[in-house]
Amino acid sequence: MRNSQIILLFSIALTTAIVGCSDETAHQTQVEKKVSVPKPSPMTASAMAGHEAMNHQTVSVSTEASNDNDDIARRADDLPAPLNRNQTQQLNVDLYTEERVAEIMPKVSYEYWTYNGKVPGPFIRSRVGDQVNVHLSHGKPGDAHQEHSQHLAEQHAAAGHLAHSIDLHAAVAPGGGSLLMQVEQGEKKDFSFKASHPGIYIYHCASPHAPSHIANGMYGMMLVEPAEGLSPVDREFYVMQGDFYTTGKYGAPGFQALSQEKLLMEQPDYFLFNGRVNALTGERALKAKVGEKIRLFVGVGSHIAANFHIVGVIFDKLYLNGAITNPPLLNVQTTTIAPGSAVMIEFTASVPGKYLLVDHSLSRAIDKGAMAELIIEGSK
Repeated sequence: MRNSQIILLFSIALTTAIVGCSDETAHQTQVEKKVSVPKPSPMTASAMAGHEAMNHQTVSVSTEASNDNDDIARRADDLPAPLNRNQTQQLNVDLYTEERVAEIMPKVSYEYWTYNGKVPGPFIRSRVGDQVNVHLSHGKPGDAHQEHSQHLAEQHAAAGHLAHSIDLHAAVAPGGGSLLMQVEQGEKKDFSFKASHPGIYIYHCASPHAPSHIANGMYGMMLVEPAEGLSPVDREFYVMQGDFYTTGKYGAPGFQALSQEKLLMEQPDYFLFNGRVNALTGERALKAKVGEKIRLFVGVGSHIAANFHIVGVIFDKLYLNGAITNPPLLNVQTTTIAPGSAVMIEFTASVPGKYLLVDHSLSRAIDKGAMAELIIEGSK
C-alpha cells in the first residue's frame, strides 16, 4: 500500500463512524500459551547513516515479557533498570502485534490486541538524544498458528481493520510515526526518531478504527530520561489503567466481544490496571520493604481519565503530565491522569502493610476492577 493510500485511510478513520468487527465469536477458542521475542532487526540504511554520523554504540532494548506467559497482564516490575550511562546511543526496539484470547477475569475471556502479547506493551527506556529505531511486525514472528492468524487477518480486513501501527508520543513526527508504520498481516516496517524531549510518553496503535485498537489493549509507555538521569530509588513499577467495553456486563461469563456501542458512548464495563481484573494482586502485587524509596510510572492508555490514589499513602513527589524535568508537586493525595498521558510518583514506604492502588472514582475500583495491591514488608 502506498503512503498516500495509508494517509487517506487513516484520515478517513478519524472522521467516520465506528466499524465493528464481524464474526467476533469465532475467536474464542484461541489462547496463546507462549510469548516469544523477535531478534533485533537489521538497521535500515537511514538509521545506519545516522549511526555513523553520531558514532555511538547500538544496543537493543529488551522487550521480553515476564515468565507468566499464559497471563495477558504485564507485571508491574517488568520494566528495564535505570540507565547507567552519560552518552547517547542507538536503540533498537523490536515490537510485534498479536491478537490473543485470554481471561479478563476468571471464567470471562476477551480478545485482546497487543504489543508483544501483553497489556500494556513493553516499557521502552531511553535517554534524551538517543536515536530510537522501532521495528514493528504485524503478527508474531515464528507464530506456530499462522493459519489462525491469517483467518483473523481476513476477518479484520473485511471489517475495515486492515493494519496495526504505532504512534509514539515521544516522537516529533507526523502521526508520531504512525503514518509510516501501518503494517498489514505479515509485514514489517521500521521508523527512526531522535528522543529529543525528556519525559514519560504513551504509545498506542493508530490504525483504523484507532479507538477500537486502543480499547483492545494496544498501548504502552516510553520513558526518555534526562541527560543527568533520574535520582536513584529502590523500586520502580509500571502501571497503566485502561477501560474495556464488552458485550456482556462486568463478570458475565464466557467469551465477551468488544462492544462498539458502549465504546462510542464511553460506557466501559471494566476499568483495569495492566489489562486484567486482579492483575496486580496477591503473588503479582507490587512489593517493597519499609524504608525503601518507590517510583511509580502510571499512565492511561485508553479513553477515560483516571483518578489515581493509593489508600494510606501520600505522594512525596508528583510529576504531572509526564513532565519529569519540571518541579514536582509535593505531598499529594490523588492525581488525575488524562487519556494518553502519564505521571511519575515517588514516595518512601514507612509503615508495613497492604496498600490499595485504586481509581478514586471508587465504583471503578470496587465494582469494575481498578484495584491493585502494594505490599510493604518489614517492621516500622
